[in-house]
Amino acid sequence: MGGQYRIKGDKYPRMRRPRRRGRLVVATVASAAAVGLIGWGTLQLIDVFTGGGGEASAAGPKADCRTGATPSATPTAPAALPKPGKVTVNVFNATTRSGLAKQTADELKKRGFKIGDVGNAAKEFDKKVKGTGLLLGPAASLNTSLPVLATQLSTAERRTDPAREGEAVDLIIGNGFKELTKRADADKTLAALAEPKPTPTDKKAC
Repeated sequence: MGGQYRIKGDKYPRMRRPRRRGRLVVATVASAAAVGLIGWGTLQLIDVFTGGGGEASAAGPKADCRTGATPSATPTAPAALPKPGKVTVNVFNATTRSGLAKQTADELKKRGFKIGDVGNAAKEFDKKVKGTGLLLGPAASLNTSLPVLATQLSTAERRTDPAREGEAVDLIIGNGFKELTKRADADKTLAALAEPKPTPTDKKAC
């Protein structure tokens, strides 16, 4: 080339491409974020299809967050309660009203109980039972015959006599007696005794 623009010497200017470090960093970060999102999504899908993982299943029944109690796996075994037909009841009247013993005995018989002696109460109880009644039986009847008879007069006092023999139990009618528990209500209570519901166990954190 001629003129005043003449290249002298043996060094020439070099043309460099603009640096792309910024773009490379952005691309790397975006790739890492995409991989992370894919992994998280995969874990969520696994959790959905497996029902929340093995730890929750192995932990057993979940605690009730409202009550703080965990229901027991199996209901408490019911006690060996006798049927009304296996319970012999002596009915005694400790009040001044006549006819209560026979009337009450007849009603208990209709409800399936066996009736033993019927009459006035012994001197130690005569006119001395202020409540609706007193259920009295041997020590062995505390968790057997007495609870069954108590379904028929729920407000009566229960008492056992260790020295007493036999299996019969007494219903001693007190001054506050009006009538036996309604039969429908007594039947419901009797059924509940035979089939207790599961009991709550210790509290667990939710």
